[in-house]
Amino acid sequence: MSGENPNRILVIGGGFSGLTAGIEAAETGAEVIVVEKNPYLGGRVAQLNKYFPKICPPMCGLEINFRRIKVNPLFTFYTMSEVDSISGVPGDYTVKIKINPRYVNENCTACNACSEACPVERNCDFNFGLNKSKAIYLPFEQAFPLKYVIDRKSCPKDCPAPCLNACKYNAIDFNMQPETVEVKVTSIVVATGWKPYDASKIDNLNFGKVKNVITNMMFERIAAKNGPTNGQILRPSDGKSVENVAFVQCAGSRDENHLPFCSYICCLASLKHTLYLKEQNPDAEVNIFYIDIRTPGKYEKFYNQVKELSGVNFIKGKVAGIEQDSDSDDVIVIAEDILNGEKIRQKVDMVVLATGMQPESFDFKVPGVKYAVDGFVVDAEGIYSAGCAKAPMDVAGCGKDSTSAALKAIQTGVRR
Repeated sequence: MSGENPNRILVIGGGFSGLTAGIEAAETGAEVIVVEKNPYLGGRVAQLNKYFPKICPPMCGLEINFRRIKVNPLFTFYTMSEVDSISGVPGDYTVKIKINPRYVNENCTACNACSEACPVERNCDFNFGLNKSKAIYLPFEQAFPLKYVIDRKSCPKDCPAPCLNACKYNAIDFNMQPETVEVKVTSIVVATGWKPYDASKIDNLNFGKVKNVITNMMFERIAAKNGPTNGQILRPSDGKSVENVAFVQCAGSRDENHLPFCSYICCLASLKHTLYLKEQNPDAEVNIFYIDIRTPGKYEKFYNQVKELSGVNFIKGKVAGIEQDSDSDDVIVIAEDILNGEKIRQKVDMVVLATGMQPESFDFKVPGVKYAVDGFVVDAEGIYSAGCAKAPMDVAGCGKDSTSAALKAIQTGVRR
């Protein structure tokens, strides 16, 4: 690595944890390369309506980091990219990075003319399929980088590509091909984040089979101003305003058949979602079915705040089943009330499953990185985990943990 920065760090993942680790390291003088599989930076945090501890919009924190990135020449990032291989030893790694084509180049001004001309719609993955976007799209309004991307899988082979004619800046290039770059780094931070557990695997909850059964992250997008309903909490099937909702805790978590661990933030998310709904509709009825309510540390105060709201009921007991009402789009929740010794059969407008946090690396593992059986990263000298790649945690915890990972990565380079 002669002639290069003696401290060069690769960060795998461009979510909140990866950005935090990367920019903290870059501001100490280390050269940083971030690899992100999505066409934008920000990860799961970008999909939130609001986040703890201040219950503020995600761009509050992300925008600061984006600004720090823009002014730091030591920070480089690749979107739509993935690590193909890692070889070498601490202090001297060789990493191959595959960069997938965006089909939109640096000329893009995000003017939206291409999307307006595009005749093809696709399920919007940013909103978990709750609405549609065009095949050429901007992931979300404040995406960074602010560039469109084409989903080639959605484009018909015989499409005349009206987006090409609509673009005045020659920003669309269908001839883009995958590229591979090779970089030398002294250390690696793995910040690949998490994904919502696949609720369709939980047979008794009937996600995907019963109308108006959604996940906590879907609810987050519904409540967001830039979401599919412009922030109005409406149920997906018919757009009806939600008057009565059931939150089902530990949907997949603390279950040896699914995720054997507590996902840390699920209870907090449902409490936060309760506030979203009560702010829009103070008379709404909220029923939270739980095994144990877990609000670590100072978050106990937040739990007590929500518990005191009128119309909020905590029911200790597992949900045995969820069914479609035979006469409407309403949902029937069948559960036990342990404290009263009763079986409950309750009709609600919508059910929200508090699905757990599964590490992204459960299904896709980076070659050269060590993992535990549940998919979380196991630290080794020179390769360090950060945020939810290590364990379930909230955004504030991710910030602290990622700063720690950055410090370890810097020290690896210094020790060379």
